[in-house]
Amino acid sequence: MTAFGKEHLSRLNGQYGRTLLSLVAREGHEDTVKLLLTNSKVDPDLKDGKYSRTPLSWAAENGHEAVVKLLLAISKVDADSMDRNGRTPLSWAAENGHEAVVKLLLTTGKVDADSKDGNSQTPLSWAAENGHEAVVKLLLATGKVDAESKDRSDQTPL
Repeated sequence: MTAFGKEHLSRLNGQYGRTLLSLVAREGHEDTVKLLLTNSKVDPDLKDGKYSRTPLSWAAENGHEAVVKLLLAISKVDADSMDRNGRTPLSWAAENGHEAVVKLLLTTGKVDADSKDGNSQTPLSWAAENGHEAVVKLLLATGKVDAESKDRSDQTPL
């Protein structure tokens, strides 16, 4: 990491202002995430410049359970962080049917299972829209979601 330079550890000046941690979390490179998290210069909850997404958001969207676990173990990481469009890690995981990641996020007790994004869609509506029955069941089992909640198109999840 010293060859890369400490000033680059928190933010890359690349496309979309993504951090190195966000890039490796998005791809599920668990060992590299672990390595980066050992450096005090790395902010594990830093949002990227274009989408305002965190490393947790990227890992959750892509179903990288081990990386999500690593990030959730850090108290500084906001499990319910909203991006520019109001999407949370739970919303991304639910949309893509990542049941194990949805379970991890719900287990923290730090996420709003019924949060609405910029289009008034909830994790339940994303999961239902994409046919992810197991995730729909998980979300309904929380007792904290409104199955009759309407999005901007006046549609309900079920």
